[in-house]
Amino acid sequence: MFENLTGRFDAVTQRMSGRGRITDENIQESVREVRKALLEADVALPVVRSFTEEVKKRAEGAEVAKSLTPGQTFIKIVQDELVRVMGETAEPLNLSVQPPAVVLVAGLQGSGKTTSIGKLARYLREREKKHVLVVSCDVYRPAAIDQLSTLAQEVGVEAYPASSEDKPERIAKAAVDHARRHYFDVVLVDTAGRQTVDEGMMKEVQGLHKALKPAETLFVVDAMTGQDAAKTAQAFGDALPLTGVVLTKTDGDARGGAALSVRHVTGAPIKFMGVGEKTEALEPFDPQRVASRILGKGDVVSLVEEVERSVDQEKAQQIEKKLKKGGKGFDLNDLKEQMQQINQLGGLGGVMDKMPGMGKQMDKVKDQLDDSLVRRQVAMIDSMTARERARPDIINGSRKRRIAAGSGVQVQDVNRLLKQFKQMQKMMKQVKKKGGAQRMMQQMMGGGGGPGGGSGLPPGMGG
Repeated sequence: MFENLTGRFDAVTQRMSGRGRITDENIQESVREVRKALLEADVALPVVRSFTEEVKKRAEGAEVAKSLTPGQTFIKIVQDELVRVMGETAEPLNLSVQPPAVVLVAGLQGSGKTTSIGKLARYLREREKKHVLVVSCDVYRPAAIDQLSTLAQEVGVEAYPASSEDKPERIAKAAVDHARRHYFDVVLVDTAGRQTVDEGMMKEVQGLHKALKPAETLFVVDAMTGQDAAKTAQAFGDALPLTGVVLTKTDGDARGGAALSVRHVTGAPIKFMGVGEKTEALEPFDPQRVASRILGKGDVVSLVEEVERSVDQEKAQQIEKKLKKGGKGFDLNDLKEQMQQINQLGGLGGVMDKMPGMGKQMDKVKDQLDDSLVRRQVAMIDSMTARERARPDIINGSRKRRIAAGSGVQVQDVNRLLKQFKQMQKMMKQVKKKGGAQRMMQQMMGGGGGPGGGSGLPPGMGG
């Protein structure tokens, strides 16, 4: 996420770090680099202009603190400006109204609107403990109603049974009435999308808004469309009193232009961002944390929160005990458990994106961050007998062929998995001998040329 911006800002910091003090000359040079970085990230021109003017003004008046280098001072100014542009603080949904709270969701076709409603329904049910009803008012797109119904079933919420023969406004009113009578807390209303903004589409969604008087009116936009995202957001912002934005497909957005433009263009805060295809891949948008990620500082707070929600703490403690014993008793069942927990945290890419300093590593290893790799390795372990998982040393040639056939891989893939498992055991012994948990982490992430092989991936995950 935002790899291009991260790389460019890092280069600016490195150049400034070599200077003894901030001068007019190196401010001009650095501001030029920041402007170039923002333009390449497809940030809207008015945002680029105001951003660079503010950074320049603050840098010219900045006094370098004794504990900070010029580079650190400059990047702090850039970070503060990133936070300001994206909205200062996280803004949650305002659902403190008489139930049911209606959330109207609008956006273009293909922006990920219906999928975002499924993700939001799951988020509200699991994290906010809300009783959620979803309803589709998209009577034009084939199977739109069925798609939302399927998503609702997947995330454990109820879908109001709509018909494509009915009128959108009538469907929405009936759904809200049903929610009121059955004590639902929230109703998520999916509206029709079009390939482009058109008058008929806007009139229909304006009519729905007038009829429902929603507590929240959210605009869903594809982050990968860059400046087009800002233009579309402006069109919807002119037609509707937007209360928030949901940025989708941010995991595939290396530039970051939409994240930096949408708030400025619409005046509405970004409330959520989609970070993957799975229904749990939705995060509340926090400008402070996102700015930290853009600048390569990671987002440890979000990672810790995700671990607390997703990881089985009892199993994690059992593995930790084995680590402290130098890997004694650590077997392929434990390795499989670790792989599955990484998947629950959004996959390897999701974990690395939140780790400080890992932004620079992403380009080196992004080809190896395919979640299908993890699935294949889990399939190999599943194809082993209980005895083989507990004692990998007994796996000979014929057993390898059977495991490969059972999991649909090549024998060399099985060899690679076993080799990496041995590397992991070796590292655990080093940790016990030297008390170097940090050393192990560095090796696992490819630092220091240790047993991790420098791939930038944990053992068992490399290609």
